[in-house]
Amino acid sequence: MRTLALGALALATAACGNSDAQTKAGREPPLVTAAAVQPTRFVERIEAVGTARANEQVTLTAPVTERIVRLNFSDGEYVSRGQTIATLATGQETAQLAQASAVAREANKQLDRLEALRARGFATASAVDQQTALAGQARAQASEARASISDRVIRAPFSGYASLRNISAGAVVSAGTEIATISDISRIKLDFTVPETLLSAIAPGQPIEARSAAYPEQPFRGSIDTIDPVLNPETRAVTVRAILPNIDRKLKPGMLLTVGIESAARTSPAVPELAIVGEGQDSFVFTLDKGVARRTKVATGLRQNGMVEVTDGLRPGTRVVTEGVVKLTDGQRVRLAGAQNAQPARPQVQAGN
Repeated sequence: MRTLALGALALATAACGNSDAQTKAGREPPLVTAAAVQPTRFVERIEAVGTARANEQVTLTAPVTERIVRLNFSDGEYVSRGQTIATLATGQETAQLAQASAVAREANKQLDRLEALRARGFATASAVDQQTALAGQARAQASEARASISDRVIRAPFSGYASLRNISAGAVVSAGTEIATISDISRIKLDFTVPETLLSAIAPGQPIEARSAAYPEQPFRGSIDTIDPVLNPETRAVTVRAILPNIDRKLKPGMLLTVGIESAARTSPAVPELAIVGEGQDSFVFTLDKGVARRTKVATGLRQNGMVEVTDGLRPGTRVVTEGVVKLTDGQRVRLAGAQNAQPARPQVQAGN
C-alpha cells in the first residue's frame, strides 16, 4: 500500500506542470507577448489582369483624296468638341457651290414671275410646276456643294487629347488616310476577364482596385460597370468592364493593369500570423490561462494584413501568445512582456484591403 501511495504522489507532482520543473531547475518561465483575439474585417479578392481603354476614342481620316490646307492641332493638344482639326482644299467645291447658288437664285426668280402670271391668268399650272421642279433641283445642287465643302473640314466629335501628328499641311492624302486620333481619357474603361466559376461573385456596381506597373504604390479605385452577357466558349470566361476615374490623367489607353475585386466581406475572430503554429494539416495557438500556455487547435481561413482569420476554436477576447510560441509546450508557465498584456486588449476592427 505504501508503494501505491508513493506512486500516486509522484504522478500528482508531475501533473503540477512544467512551471514547477522549471522552478526546481532554476530556470525562469519563457518571456512571451500576448494579445486578445480581435474581430477583424476580411475580404475575399478576385484577381485579374485588364487593359485600359479610353472613355471615347476615334481616329479621324480623310473622307476624300485631297490636299491638306491647314492642320489646327499640335502633338498631344487638348481639343474641344467641334474644334476644326484639319481643312482640305475646297476650291472646286466652292466654285460648284457658287454656280449652284446662282442657278438656284435665277430659278426662284423665274418661279416667282410665273406664279404672278398665273395669278393673273397668263401662265399655266404645268409651267409653274415645271419651274418649281427646276428651282428645287438647283437648291439640291447647292446643298450638295455645301455638304462636299463640309466634308473637307474635319472636326473633333468630342473633347479629348489629340495624338502625335504624323502629317503636315500641303500633303495630298488619299481617302481613309489617318489624320489624328482623339481620345477622351477623363475616365478609363478597364476590360478584364473573369472565369465562369466566379460569375456569382461579381455584379455591376461592385468596387474594384487596379494597379499599374508605372505607379505601383498608387491604387486606382472604380467599380464594375458592365458584364458581357456572352461568355467566350473557348476560355469559359466573361469580359467585365469597369470604370476608373482619371482626373489626374495618369492612366493611359493600352496600359496593363492588375485588378482586385472585393467579394464576400465579413468580420471574423483573428490573430497575428506569428501566433499560428502549423503541424501537418493542423493549426494551433497557445492560449493563456492564469499564466499557463495551453495548446489549442484552431481552424483558419483568410490571411490578410498580417492577420489570420480563425473560423473555429477561439472566441473574441481570448488571450493568445503572439510572440515566443516556438519556446512553448502545452501547460508551460510563461512570463508576459510589457504592461499592455496585464489585461485582455479591447477588440478593434481593422479594415482590410
